[in-house]
Amino acid sequence: MMDRLPGFRDFYPEPIPHPDVWSSDARHYLFSSWRTTARLYGFREYDGPPVESLELYTTKSGSEIVGQLYNFKDKGDREVSLRPEMTPTLARMAAAHERAYKKPIKWFAIPQLFRYERQQKGRLREHFQFNADIIGEADPAADAELIALLVDSLRALGLTSGDFKIRLSSRNAWHEFYTRGNGAPEGEYAFYQAVDKIGRDPLEETERKLAAVGFRFAAVRDFIEKGEPTDELRKVLDNLDARGLSEFAQVDYHVIRGLAYYTGIVFEAFDVQGELRAIAGGGRYDNLVKLLSGGKVDLPALGFGMGDVVLMELLKSRNLLPQFTSGTDVFVLIEDQSLRFESLKLVQALRSEGLAVEYSLTPMKPDKQFKRALELKSGFSARIERDASGGTMARLKNLKTREESVVPVPEAPKELQRKLPA
Repeated sequence: MMDRLPGFRDFYPEPIPHPDVWSSDARHYLFSSWRTTARLYGFREYDGPPVESLELYTTKSGSEIVGQLYNFKDKGDREVSLRPEMTPTLARMAAAHERAYKKPIKWFAIPQLFRYERQQKGRLREHFQFNADIIGEADPAADAELIALLVDSLRALGLTSGDFKIRLSSRNAWHEFYTRGNGAPEGEYAFYQAVDKIGRDPLEETERKLAAVGFRFAAVRDFIEKGEPTDELRKVLDNLDARGLSEFAQVDYHVIRGLAYYTGIVFEAFDVQGELRAIAGGGRYDNLVKLLSGGKVDLPALGFGMGDVVLMELLKSRNLLPQFTSGTDVFVLIEDQSLRFESLKLVQALRSEGLAVEYSLTPMKPDKQFKRALELKSGFSARIERDASGGTMARLKNLKTREESVVPVPEAPKELQRKLPA
């Protein structure tokens, strides 16, 4: 029997048949929540191709990224790659047609992304990701708006400040620290790399790396522990406080998030219990549109990405995923086969009114049909039956309360719409 590739997932409807597969119903629930919250904030959905020029990614991240990509030559002998991230595509699209849109541009996407990486908890070789970006606004108010969207995207799923926090940091703050310490320009990237690995590298290794660029570990540690917000971070914190969201955010200069790429505020959503990888992360990348457009378009930009793998693990651990059912509103029982065509007409009328309807495709004993209706957790059953005069009526039954009513067949769709919960 053929199996899926390592690091990839199969999505099955509930009930999922095995713990090793993923729920397509849970995925739909997550995507719907992301879309709803993004639209509340005025974000518009966009998308791009799953295959892009390899140069798009090497221009942004350097040639070392190639080892993490699903890259190949296509039949036109072009160097291409499955997309590992969405931001380069967004920057390319924005640069091409930015004049067609009023600024700031507020867009979101839910792409499937691919990276050839070692599998571990919370990281696979593909995942879906909620990307939200604001292009064309340099003021910290845009950073606060984006962080508020991230907070509300998680709150919409039932998570609270007891489950997650947003840690705020700043490339500008670290750059000022490095400059005050008389750091040489050519050593700044190595400095950031050393800071990024504090807590992961052995202490002696961190001290050695920092000393190589002229810094003492104690000075770096004191800067992190003091956590004094810069003016731009203070503006974001005040903005979030005005929204009533201050309990979700805190300054934490441990967060580095590729400071060679980001240009201002950076942030990360993390699990308060510390059991999982970062839930989401992002920041300001004011140079990317200019870089990918060859200097033709220069727009400030910022964004975040939130993957489905870690987030789904978090929702499961907090028992926040709802019970998923077939979503069937009505099961039409066909007990009298002479009424099958009339029953099919009722099925179609119900569906035309926006109700989810199931029925037995082939003749089946009444008790088996009723059992199937219960298995699908249908709200109602509907059955056409003949009255004493030889005419037909529709018998409607609430499968939870067992309450029944009989109405003329043409009135059944409206009656069921009235009885079913919104």
